[in-house]
Amino acid sequence: MPFLTADERRFMEAAAELTHVNPFLPERIECERRVLGAEFVPQEMVWSPRPEAPAEPPNVLTMSRRVEELVSTLRARLSGKARLAAGEAELYRDLVAYALYYRCQEAFCKMIPETETLPAAEGAKRVPFWRTFRRDAQELLGPVGGVDDTTTAHLFASCFQVRRAFHYIFRFIMGGSMAAARLRAAVWQSIFTHDMRRYRRALYERMGDITVLITGPSGTGKELVARAVAFSRYIPFDPTRECFAVLPGAGFYAVNLAALSPTLIESELFGHRRGAFTGALEDHPGWLETCGPLGTVFLDEIGEVDLGLQVKLLRVLETRTFQRLGETQPRRFAGKLVAATNRNLAERMACGAFREDLYYRLCSDMIRTPSLREQVQDSPGELHSLVLFLARRLVGDAEADALTREVEQWITPSLGRDYAWPGNVRELDQCIRNILIRKEYRPPEKATPEDDFHEAFATGRLTAEEVLRRYCTVVYAQTRNYLETGRRLGLDRRTVKSKVDREYLARLGVEVGADADEE
Repeated sequence: MPFLTADERRFMEAAAELTHVNPFLPERIECERRVLGAEFVPQEMVWSPRPEAPAEPPNVLTMSRRVEELVSTLRARLSGKARLAAGEAELYRDLVAYALYYRCQEAFCKMIPETETLPAAEGAKRVPFWRTFRRDAQELLGPVGGVDDTTTAHLFASCFQVRRAFHYIFRFIMGGSMAAARLRAAVWQSIFTHDMRRYRRALYERMGDITVLITGPSGTGKELVARAVAFSRYIPFDPTRECFAVLPGAGFYAVNLAALSPTLIESELFGHRRGAFTGALEDHPGWLETCGPLGTVFLDEIGEVDLGLQVKLLRVLETRTFQRLGETQPRRFAGKLVAATNRNLAERMACGAFREDLYYRLCSDMIRTPSLREQVQDSPGELHSLVLFLARRLVGDAEADALTREVEQWITPSLGRDYAWPGNVRELDQCIRNILIRKEYRPPEKATPEDDFHEAFATGRLTAEEVLRRYCTVVYAQTRNYLETGRRLGLDRRTVKSKVDREYLARLGVEVGADADEE
């Protein structure tokens, strides 16, 4: 007589698939439908953080109940003389892993905010429910063998990672549109890859070697995506000390590369030796050195970095080594690197402002954040959901509905339904705050590329190379001819051609095409 009935096997196969599928893709809901059959409760195509959504979806509760019932039945069967056939042991392990995860889910949920409030220097705390988890794992998995503290600790760490990833993706990435759902699914893949089984077997300790590049317009939450990836990294559990190796997210170091001078960037990233430059009064370790193996360095606005610093970053990615300013001693970067930019790096490479070799070291894992306009066009009701979400965060649940109505009543006649929201979610948030205080919002007057150039020039934010590039581009936009531009500027035609910034030229409204003197 076979150990499993046909119905039990079908259920376990569907449950195993559910355990390893990306929870933010439509496949997750389809898996639930196959597992639950007539008990399935219809819902949206994907899981989205709707303000009105229940804390735990009904299908998840039903699934957990049925898994527990089957685990209990099979465990009793294993206590007798019944034995698992080939392939059944793996299905049973997946079913038990599912049960163990949901048994400790509530405890993990309480643990996440607690770890966020602890100082990083305090270190990880003993996890009191580990012993219960270990006891249950040994009881349920003992009959199929291969259970010891090492494998159980890995399963415990994996459960905590899944819970944290789900928490931070839902917490940091708002929106109910398919564009937002695709972003959440992409972040999940960035953490676990598309193959969860392979990840748990071999990749969980290797993902720090893979760089993440986040692209998208300004104000679309690129740093929030970086935080979700960083806070969801695998953290080993020590069964002897009964605690995790580090606190989740304790090693997240964000550096805005556009806000600092090249010297300050190098000092912040690589560190410096005393006397390396004026004002370097003592040795200073940089973020690359401070960041441990389980930490993450986030380089925001990497598209703005000058070519000299790009060479040094390339070396870090290629060799995992760097040097402090003023030193020759090589040091090792052991953490994960995440970078972000709102610039078009293909155009930056085409005009020589960004190194191709650096780009091909950064692009092993790419995530694109959608604009607010994309989200609203994708789902017309999305603006209401986002306003309600932001209003709740701003004024609390009691006042959120009233503020949401007030904001929507102002936006529709004043900005129109087709307003582009150039500042994305960041602009929407400020719009809500303006209406809360003054009952109106005034969008900024659109600045021209020439205005940007003049303002950057007047405030001294351009390097000499950038001034030359932009000035060459402005004159070329008028002449559409490299020879004539060179004559006006007193430069060689080839120099002009190498300096024209194609991205800035496009912003000036000039189509990039064949030059008149090349036709």
